[in-house]
Amino acid sequence: MKKYLILLFGVVFFSSCLSNKELTYLQGNPTSNSEIKRINNIPYKLQVDDILNITISSKKPEIVAVFQKQNLNSNLMNSGGSNENNQGYFSDYSIDNYGNIRIPTLGEINVLGYTELEARRKIEDILRQDYINNDESLYVSVKLSGIRYTILGEINQTGTNIIYQNRVSIIDAIANSGDITDVGNRKAVEIIRKTGNGTKKFVVDLTDIDVLNDEAFYIKPNDIINIKPLKEKSWGTGTTGLQSLTTIVSLLTLISTTIILARNL
Repeated sequence: MKKYLILLFGVVFFSSCLSNKELTYLQGNPTSNSEIKRINNIPYKLQVDDILNITISSKKPEIVAVFQKQNLNSNLMNSGGSNENNQGYFSDYSIDNYGNIRIPTLGEINVLGYTELEARRKIEDILRQDYINNDESLYVSVKLSGIRYTILGEINQTGTNIIYQNRVSIIDAIANSGDITDVGNRKAVEIIRKTGNGTKKFVVDLTDIDVLNDEAFYIKPNDIINIKPLKEKSWGTGTTGLQSLTTIVSLLTLISTTIILARNL
């Protein structure tokens, strides 16, 4: 009986503990993949629900004033009713379900499927052709208002976040959300992405350094990141040797107590 208990103890103990390989990011030596590098360097094409920061300026501010968005919610923002994460919603331009943005005086402009550079050139062309054709100081800037993503599952801080950079990796997103918990599966992180051709799901292994060359390594606006749990979580035996030992001792104590009580009845 003792031999069976020792065998059971050993099997449960060693199978329930998490190894360093399951918890360590970017292991091994990287390999080069020129095709993936090419894919990752393709400019992002704007989609529905993206939020754009658009600046139209000139040395003659009175000329471009009619094209600048007036923030009707400034009182709300100044009174503390807004924060950094949603100010862009009020002051910037959201792409609607038809792929349009609506700029004062210019009206609706379709930018669906455009790159930031193409959208900027389109706005510039409209301004110069129809409104301002003799102002060399005209300046137009179009850029995404940060990279917005939603992260859920075994992460310390779930929710929707914005990172104010032009390029954000899956590592950046996870670090910005407090890192994956000890029972999160770093070998099978899911990235769900809407594209012009439908929804795609990518699965990346963050313990392998070759993830740096994966086409999904850099996230896109409105990506959903799902961190699935390891099987150890459902077992409830603990993630370290001490936690597993405590659980197993408690279980054996319960079994022993039950046997003793049954014999005394």
